[in-house]
Amino acid sequence: MTPEHHDAAWQRIGAADATGPVTLHTACRTCVEDLDADFGGATLVTAGELRVLGCATDERARAVEDAQLVTGEGPCTDAYVHRRPVDADLHQAGERWPVFTPAACETGARRVLALPLAIGNLLIGAVDLYRCTPTPFTAAHKDRAAAYARILALLALDEHPHLITGPTRPAQRGPQGYPPTVHMAAGVLAAKDNLTPDDALARLRAHSFRHNQPLLRTAEHVLDHHRLD
Repeated sequence: MTPEHHDAAWQRIGAADATGPVTLHTACRTCVEDLDADFGGATLVTAGELRVLGCATDERARAVEDAQLVTGEGPCTDAYVHRRPVDADLHQAGERWPVFTPAACETGARRVLALPLAIGNLLIGAVDLYRCTPTPFTAAHKDRAAAYARILALLALDEHPHLITGPTRPAQRGPQGYPPTVHMAAGVLAAKDNLTPDDALARLRAHSFRHNQPLLRTAEHVLDHHRLD
């Protein structure tokens, strides 16, 4: 990433919505448009454990980001854990992400570029850019994407300052944590059905995957009705 790429990215973000404040969502949307992607999203990770959706450009992006949370695998996880970009054709990634890949392809996603969101040694999440064609991202696209990732990290910290104050733990593969709503729903199931917390979480994830619905929606249903169905 060069200073020129960084300055150009800021200029495009500012021009995208000159009447309002620059937000994480605005920057993500501009990044998607500038890099000829079809949709994208950012997932934020607190203290290496708790995952929350930072932004999504549309419902396809929201569904794919949620699929990574439910399955515990995918480009976001790999980019975050290994602290490096991930570029893959999803039609050829079945062995790499056997559960996530079919769910992602159902949204029309074909190509993905994922980058870690980091400022210095502080790692706070990952951004995923999706194309509905197999066309690879060029070297120039990847350079510009790195500039956007730096900006997205700054905006994420501005909107979620707690990301910088939490304790640091080593990054691990898989879904290290869930939004509070999911944990509360798991607690309801655990108490109602005499399950361990891990078994209750597994049941929530399995139900979401089987019914092809966001994990948060499943959790909210449990909190409202005290049952999965």
